[in-house]
Amino acid sequence: MTDSIEQKLAELGLELPQPAAPVASYVPAVEVGGMLYISGQLPFIDGKVVTGRLGENVSLEAGEAAARACGIMLIAQMKAALGSLDRVERIVKLGAFIASTPEFNAQPKVANGASDLMVQVFGAAGQHARSAVGVPVLPLGAAVEIDAIVAVRPA
Repeated sequence: MTDSIEQKLAELGLELPQPAAPVASYVPAVEVGGMLYISGQLPFIDGKVVTGRLGENVSLEAGEAAARACGIMLIAQMKAALGSLDRVERIVKLGAFIASTPEFNAQPKVANGASDLMVQVFGAAGQHARSAVGVPVLPLGAAVEIDAIVAVRPA
């Protein structure tokens, strides 16, 4: 599967970044009981965190791109934690947190940036359950933060 996932990443023009280091007292990922729990990932585009709030100073399109950037970082964390993307059995759930104004209600559309990426990369195994929640503020002023639960094959 790694070859096909690596090929799919190349076809999509995606190069995985260096996985982001934690910004506080936690680890990026924990593997236990056939599951990989990945801490919330922030949207890095061109080496900078996408900041702001949807409905205020971040457009829906920029929010979707930020969510996609979070998804790319999630995949980078999967590869770092598992050693190989061929261990990914299924993307089980994404938790999307979108910094937004009280009036903004398109959080699901923003989260699609990451959800669609998982299906593009992992095919049917990328289909997942999801939460998309609006929040007033995120770490470092990020516009989006996404965490993941991934079913994994034994090493």
